[in-house]
Amino acid sequence: MLINMNQMLEIAKEEKFAVGAFNVADSNFLRVVIEAAEENDAPAIIAVHPTELDFTKDEFFQYAVSRAKNSSVPFVIHMDHGDNLGSIMRAIHCGFSSVMIDGSLLPFEENIAITKEVVEVCHKIGVSVEGELGTIGNTGTTIEGGVSEVIYTKPEDAEEFIEKTGIDTLAVAIGTAHGIYPKNIKPQLRMDVLEDIKSRVDIPLVLHGGSANPDEEIARAVQIGIQKVNISSDYKYAFYKKCREILSTTELWDANAIYPECIDAAKAVVKQKMELFNSIGQAKVYRDKNVQPWRQEQA
Repeated sequence: MLINMNQMLEIAKEEKFAVGAFNVADSNFLRVVIEAAEENDAPAIIAVHPTELDFTKDEFFQYAVSRAKNSSVPFVIHMDHGDNLGSIMRAIHCGFSSVMIDGSLLPFEENIAITKEVVEVCHKIGVSVEGELGTIGNTGTTIEGGVSEVIYTKPEDAEEFIEKTGIDTLAVAIGTAHGIYPKNIKPQLRMDVLEDIKSRVDIPLVLHGGSANPDEEIARAVQIGIQKVNISSDYKYAFYKKCREILSTTELWDANAIYPECIDAAKAVVKQKMELFNSIGQAKVYRDKNVQPWRQEQA
């Protein structure tokens, strides 16, 4: 079942769990996320970075949308880090039910302006919008970018930003970074910042850069009030680690001989994240509440 982010996270907020947003870069990763969600009866978000959409091409998401719509598990297909109105409109035309506009590197007022513009377009057709305040770090091991020094979200700015833009969800910066952390860096999340933001705002909160952070810190963030956690590097790393092992010991070249074990390795990581977010078995809640499939024209 394809739903939008409001439908997805409203229930996650009520039931006090988080939903994983897993970046999908090809058909193998789409299969990993959908099959792991179905096997564990867990809601999931299929996230797509603009560079991933460039690689997979628009036509690929005709299949992705169809696959999500025909599942008994609720899915959102979400544009991750949309960088301008053009990339947002491309996602909408591909059938995405949710988008993120990332103006976090802009001055505060400019971030408000571009985010508000996207909200005004998207809300007319029932597409959910995520904005971002503060900056996510960059470990240097991912295409998703980031900055060398994290700028933490100011709780008082979060209130103003939400009020002036009308966003549905807010990505907050509390010390995470995109990618896998080098061995000499141990991330420490600012739970005090998260708690302050949570005390001031009522919309669902998002944690970017969820890979490679200590499980206990992610679990604590979910307990405080994070409803969406972005995961990319952790499960892709597991996929390609297994792929390298297989290719180093065989001359096989058929995909059906190489990829099954890689898919299983990645699915094991996705399942572990779902356990951490307390989302396993939660798809039943959406069915029990009779959540209706999302349609772009419903607004």
